[in-house]
Amino acid sequence: MHNVAFVVYPGFELLDASGPASVFNSANRALGQQDKPEYYEIALLSADGGTVESSSAIAVDTRSIADMKPGEVQTILVAGAERDPLLAAVHNPVLRAALPALAAKSERFGSVCSGGFLLASIGLLDGHRIATHWDSCKPLAAAFPAVTVDPDALYVVDGRLWTSAGVTTGIDMALAMIASDLDAAIAGDVAKRLILYARRPGYQSQFSPVLHAQVKGDSPFADLIGWIQANLDTPLDIPSLADRAGLSERTFHRKFAAATGQSPARFVETARLDAARMLLSRGLSLKSVAAQVGLFPAARFSEVFERRFGVAPRLFRDMHAEFALR
Repeated sequence: MHNVAFVVYPGFELLDASGPASVFNSANRALGQQDKPEYYEIALLSADGGTVESSSAIAVDTRSIADMKPGEVQTILVAGAERDPLLAAVHNPVLRAALPALAAKSERFGSVCSGGFLLASIGLLDGHRIATHWDSCKPLAAAFPAVTVDPDALYVVDGRLWTSAGVTTGIDMALAMIASDLDAAIAGDVAKRLILYARRPGYQSQFSPVLHAQVKGDSPFADLIGWIQANLDTPLDIPSLADRAGLSERTFHRKFAAATGQSPARFVETARLDAARMLLSRGLSLKSVAAQVGLFPAARFSEVFERRFGVAPRLFRDMHAEFALR
């Protein structure tokens, strides 16, 4: 059995622990349907053990972290929280004393969301690149200059250290762990069981082009943005989009930029490249990806991709498809 332990404390974010825990449990169910033994055993740890209430007013039963012997847990992850409960956890002497030894003897350790603050406060993130919730990136980087914070990644794997941006991205990171521990097919089956839209790779930005546009406010172009996302393989020039929006080209350009924070052409290119990275990570050919995202021929696709990301799409595919299939 591979023991997975989540470190929680009063006021922790429930989904930071329950999301990944559900992923590991679903992997056990998938293995059972193949007449294979369960692989994961899940535990919740806290400073004192017993009942711990989350920020959602849902309480969980926990073991005392002091009762967990180093080497007994293979994966240990610290859940995140809002500022006050997180600060209390950072200063908890029981957690601070137990975590270094458990992390040192684990196969991997890490955090979900702002849980990285607790690890950073005891020096476990020094010299590493990590991910955390976008709202925590600047404070964590300022407080712990020896830590390199990636403000875009959904999750980051740096040796034995696994960190995620939080909340739903903990699910993405757990799926990547299953793909590494077992195989990509099991991870894909779990994603299907949980009715996930897609298995998101760690390099994907915390804000997709669509979400970034939606964050800007109640965009009058919400329907158009959804249509663009579903029709990347079709011509998406300014005249066509303006006509679909029922506006003149000049008015459309001005209003779209005001609503989304970027020009229509930039938005379309970003949406296409975002989809292209996902398709490349599945091992598809450059010709197929170029056609599906509307950046054909393949030579044009390669030029646009390398200009944006500084790496050729073929190399990107080889790197990330190889990881996904391990």
